[in-house]
Amino acid sequence: MGSGWAEPTEQVGEALLRRVHSSSHVDRMLGLRGCAAVIDADTVASPGSMDAAMWAAGCAVRGVDLVMRGESRRTFALVRPPGHHAERDRAMGFCFFNNVAIAAQHAIDAHGISRVLIADFDVHHGNGTQEVFESRADVLVFNTHQWPLWPGTGAADEQGIGAGVGFTVNVPLPAESGDEAYGRVYEETLPAIADRFRPELLLVSAGFDAHRDDPLAEMNVTETGFARIARALRAIARKHCGGKLIACLEGGYNLTALAASVRAVVAEWSDDSADR
Repeated sequence: MGSGWAEPTEQVGEALLRRVHSSSHVDRMLGLRGCAAVIDADTVASPGSMDAAMWAAGCAVRGVDLVMRGESRRTFALVRPPGHHAERDRAMGFCFFNNVAIAAQHAIDAHGISRVLIADFDVHHGNGTQEVFESRADVLVFNTHQWPLWPGTGAADEQGIGAGVGFTVNVPLPAESGDEAYGRVYEETLPAIADRFRPELLLVSAGFDAHRDDPLAEMNVTETGFARIARALRAIARKHCGGKLIACLEGGYNLTALAASVRAVVAEWSDDSADR
């Protein structure tokens, strides 16, 4: 994934935020800088939250730049707050700005990418990312998630709107699904979709709350299962994107399980011998 850690060089710019989120949403969020606020039951801002969110999105953008400039083949933005629940005009689910959507838009605007695949393996459906791109054909959003579960979106028949029909793919999985179920989806279903879409860049919403020890869901994925998902995603990036892959951290609420799972994924993405 490169030679070591890299610090984000700047917070995300407001112009890019407004390419993904409505101006009214950006204005509301930036108006909370230095303030404490309760946005909803799950989403609470402290005085430093908006700056943290701006740095998190900036880190995702820097990951895209490092990969597109050839300075790294893969990057992982290890950030908080997460982003995939943030809709165009709404903060929710601990998320203020949609980091992975911002990274995708930056890749399109700044680097001329014409087809982006976003894969989201968080246990909760990435409703925000789906909502941002559901009417577009240049970004295909693929979600696996426990079903039923908050936020209640992500049914299999949600397939996009207008020009985006067919570019939203949801694979809802029943509670207690584990390594084998996830492995089949990422080794069989997603590669077939990628073969048809032919992405130029792969972005990943990497949430680890499907872990068997996580308190917010009822899945049975282990570190071995997450490593298996990571291998499958790396193979897709290698086949279609010249190996280019950018991940953003999403959920994960058992800190021991989160650390072990991230370590397992980074190990898979750090072994350059697999690219040969």
